[in-house]
Amino acid sequence: MKLQLSALYIASKDPAMPKRAKWLIVIVVAYALSPIDLIPDFIPIIGYLDELLILPLGIYIAMKMVPDELWRDSLTQAKTNPVKLPENRYAAIVIVACWIILATGFGYAFWYWLIK
Repeated sequence: MKLQLSALYIASKDPAMPKRAKWLIVIVVAYALSPIDLIPDFIPIIGYLDELLILPLGIYIAMKMVPDELWRDSLTQAKTNPVKLPENRYAAIVIVACWIILATGFGYAFWYWLIK
């Protein structure tokens, strides 16, 4: 997975990358580097679903969105010259913001359901 994440990171820097694919790659790489999981690991069995299903699925979808030639070049570059992926807190901030937005949306929907 580390090789694919490096290749995706390299591919995202290419100007020929479609915008949708670039945004998905940014989300997948940020989630992979984030210290905060979508499903917390302390929840038995379900807590590891993001590492086993969600992250590989996101990587697979992102890989399929990258044009074939660009993917081959990025993968070759990642194999020959591995990239040290950036480590920062911005990924954690994005995940926390997603949690807050989801919780607010569900709270609003629940409140709306209670009023009706």
